[in-house]
Amino acid sequence: MERELAHLPAYQQQQTKARRIEALLDTGRGTCLLAHPTCARIMVETLLFADGSRYQLHAWVVMPNHVHVLVRQDQHHPLSGIVQSWKRHSSREIRRLGYDVNRQAASPHAGIWQRDYWDRYIRNDRHFSAVEEYIHLNPVKAGLVATPEDWPYGSAGWGN
Repeated sequence: MERELAHLPAYQQQQTKARRIEALLDTGRGTCLLAHPTCARIMVETLLFADGSRYQLHAWVVMPNHVHVLVRQDQHHPLSGIVQSWKRHSSREIRRLGYDVNRQAASPHAGIWQRDYWDRYIRNDRHFSAVEEYIHLNPVKAGLVATPEDWPYGSAGWGN
């Protein structure tokens, strides 16, 4: 993919890469440990743990092979540290349950999470609403449920 993207103008590379990765994720490619209900619940609990202290969660969804989160970070807790703590804690707990997640990897969360993550700044209220809707509709778009509220591992249906 990187070689294909290199032929595009720089301003198109990031957007095209994001669209291609999104399409691959929606087809269920990669390690789908979060498809196991126990693993999905671990991730939900991980996200909720510091909500209200280090960050404020606005919308989230745990998909079989990735997670989307709309979060406002606390000024003393950079996003990179928050994401790292989510990856570290969820990886440790999932491994503790005995799921085989490539223990030979150099990174403690390899086999579950990609090294990096995608982020973006929210520009205004309209952008916020669009991202929130995108997150809630992710399981519907992937064909997993009929409505966002039907998905048990997302903020749209949380507590139903």
